[in-house]
Amino acid sequence: MAKTFQVDIVSAEQAIFSGEAEMVIAPGEAGELGILPEHVPLLTRIKPGTVRIQQAGGAAEEVIYVSGGMMEVQPDRVTVLADTSVRAHDLDEAKAMEAERLAKDAIANRTGVMEIAKAQAELAEAAAQLAAIRKLRKTR
Repeated sequence: MAKTFQVDIVSAEQAIFSGEAEMVIAPGEAGELGILPEHVPLLTRIKPGTVRIQQAGGAAEEVIYVSGGMMEVQPDRVTVLADTSVRAHDLDEAKAMEAERLAKDAIANRTGVMEIAKAQAELAEAAAQLAAIRKLRKTR
């Protein structure tokens, strides 16, 4: 039997996942992080993207969109404190595509430095949501 560890993903709105996993893949600031049981302790920021959880016992992979936050890794536990988290199958593709279009329009209009930065952040979130939807489709 494969080794497992506890995974908890929470945001201000809800605790979205709690369970045993064999592996977690998360969007770290410097690239994707693959976490296995007995990983060395780690505390890192995560960027908008998907957290993929390979659940214990061969259960279906869980895909969760996070808009950023923090991740704490201990040898027997991973905790993700997300700004916002949504199960990938609950994301609205049309809404994400519209948000992406609006953010691109705002960047193109270049009305101010702060507005461009905000639009770039919104574009990154919309792109990450669309990527989560695409990853979910591939796993089905």
